[in-house]
Amino acid sequence: MTDFQLNRRQALLMGGLGALSLGMPGAVIGSDKLDAQGNAVASEKSCIFILLCGGPSQVDTWDMKPDAPASIRGPYRPIATKVPGMRINEMHTELAKQTDQFTLINSMTHPGSISNHFDAMHNLLSGQSAKRVQQGMPDDQPYLGSFVAKHRPSERNLVSNAWLIKCVGPPVFCAPNIGIGGYLGSAYAPVFVGSAENHPAMATFKSPEIYDFGNADDLNRRKNLLANLESHKLDRDAQGKDWSDLRVKAYEAMTRPEGRQAFDMSREPTKVREGYGMHPLGQNLLLARRMVESGVRFVTVNGWAGQATHDKQGPPSSSWDMHGGNMGMGNAFGDGSYGMGFCLPRLDQALAALLADLKDRGMLKNTLVVCMGEFGRTPNILTQVPPGRQHWPSCFSAIMAGCGIRGGAVYGKSDKHAAYVESNPVRPEEMAATIYHALDIPLNPPQNNSGISRPITTGKPLLELFG
Repeated sequence: MTDFQLNRRQALLMGGLGALSLGMPGAVIGSDKLDAQGNAVASEKSCIFILLCGGPSQVDTWDMKPDAPASIRGPYRPIATKVPGMRINEMHTELAKQTDQFTLINSMTHPGSISNHFDAMHNLLSGQSAKRVQQGMPDDQPYLGSFVAKHRPSERNLVSNAWLIKCVGPPVFCAPNIGIGGYLGSAYAPVFVGSAENHPAMATFKSPEIYDFGNADDLNRRKNLLANLESHKLDRDAQGKDWSDLRVKAYEAMTRPEGRQAFDMSREPTKVREGYGMHPLGQNLLLARRMVESGVRFVTVNGWAGQATHDKQGPPSSSWDMHGGNMGMGNAFGDGSYGMGFCLPRLDQALAALLADLKDRGMLKNTLVVCMGEFGRTPNILTQVPPGRQHWPSCFSAIMAGCGIRGGAVYGKSDKHAAYVESNPVRPEEMAATIYHALDIPLNPPQNNSGISRPITTGKPLLELFG
């Protein structure tokens, strides 16, 4: 039995309700606030991190080079957007209406020329450019969501750090520390939600077992029993009082209904669901918004676009690994599962709907949205049939919105072929520092209880992105 399959009885036996904040992945309890009526509201600061696993082509999406030779620019043309001078792929018709809500970064880079998914994803999610083992240090760096869960845990939800859905298939698509909390421990690991066979676009979608704690009346009885015992013993000293308070927080997080209700997609109007798109990417982004509303602090969304009905290739992790014919993935510019003709419209619909929805609900000011892959693709199209592009870590793009990030801006610049960064390079360190800054997380606090003192990141936040 894995850590993710603890049932109600086993969880309660883990030292009482308070132990839930210490041992179950993602189940860390913090201090959050409700509105004046005591209703659930979006967390103080939260993040939806959309990881386009596989690495989308910067040249074909957000850093297009229409004046480059056809062997570089590809078949697509840029279109005008709501922001004068900002142009993106012609299939991004909905996102073009939302460009005033985000900053487009065209100068992401891995300085070490990391060109495999495993290391590039590890570096991006851990906020570092070089693996620590190469420096003679243990490579147990926690990922972004784990740090957020430690320093900004939720009180309203049993889960602070979630992942929709876990990457599967060949291990090259899964960074090594995805399922653990690194040196912070398993309590800060993400709770994985969904799979290829159980995602929110399906009518049979089921919530994670971590939310299944049985009858609330049974929990109430246990709470009252513990309260009676503690009133005679544990609350006599400060340490006992702290433990009692922790149990109360854990109980409240478990029994608040919005944590479980977030997974009931039928509560959303049909028009809203269809606006996001009735496909895995669209419904996962809608679920991410619902989870943020229920108090989850950090939600990583796997950018799996789904599978084309006529092309069932590929595991639910790597839609954007568009090599083309040399790896049997079909035309990178076609409408198969690994084709931009299939994936880009779904990303356009889902991401634009998320940004508009968050803005309409007043949530964008406190919800950071990041959308990017672990690297980009080669400027030159591979000379093969059908065509595609290879991995390219030297230059790629990202989108950031919310939590004070300026809208309608372009940061950094690539060269004429989007091959290398010309100005304002952004490494994983700067990206991580900017995310932490947006979420009000101090950059160099103590990290764990075993005497290890490491900076949360060595990067500096890009303050010019805020305003």
